[in-house]
Amino acid sequence: MVNRQAGRQQTGPGTDPETEPAGAEPETELGAAARRAAGATVAKQRGRPRSFDRETALEKAILAFWERGYEATSVSDLTRVMGIGAPSLYAAFGDKRSLFDEVVRVYGVKYGSFGDRALAEEPTARGAVERLLREAAAEYTDQGHPQGCLVIHAATNCTSPEVEESLRERRNANIAAFESRIKAGIAAGELPAGTDAAALARHTGAIVQGMSQQARDGATQQELEALAELAMAVWPRP
Repeated sequence: MVNRQAGRQQTGPGTDPETEPAGAEPETELGAAARRAAGATVAKQRGRPRSFDRETALEKAILAFWERGYEATSVSDLTRVMGIGAPSLYAAFGDKRSLFDEVVRVYGVKYGSFGDRALAEEPTARGAVERLLREAAAEYTDQGHPQGCLVIHAATNCTSPEVEESLRERRNANIAAFESRIKAGIAAGELPAGTDAAALARHTGAIVQGMSQQARDGATQQELEALAELAMAVWPRP
């Protein structure tokens, strides 16, 4: 290994012995100014900072996909509602599919997490599903955003198999979560030992998906709450 200390030469004022090669002429103030100006020019040519709020633009994309679905929402629709040009959209989010994938993730956290909380926080399987359906009735009919569930409706009439499959996997994962919670309830003695956990989980999934569609068709929160109450009537008692 070469000793760097032995290789240094004395340099003039204002120079950096760590960065200037041995034997180099000391940089003048004029030369330093020219170098800084050149660096600024290169940085400017690389692109300007974003002139829009990414989180706000993403929220507008969520609402657009939620309202129209994946297929019917074009890039021009997105740039219009997000208030940005196509180059900014591609630079910040990637292509339409990449943007949609991020939309679905953020939607799940911001709007769709009520189901996960119910399953995790309620002490019984019955209580968890009852809360989930009640909160779905409120969320799906909230007038502050499009009706129903984005994950259930966004792939309607979709010709992109990858998009259809990704949303199908999410819906099936929800049913699997219902089944897991129901099985835990059976093991704890909350439900009869002979309860068909898979069938009861699919029943819950069918009710949730049906509530979403009915909300899009104009059903009120009270009407969906009545539906949820009837759905819980079929649950077996211990």
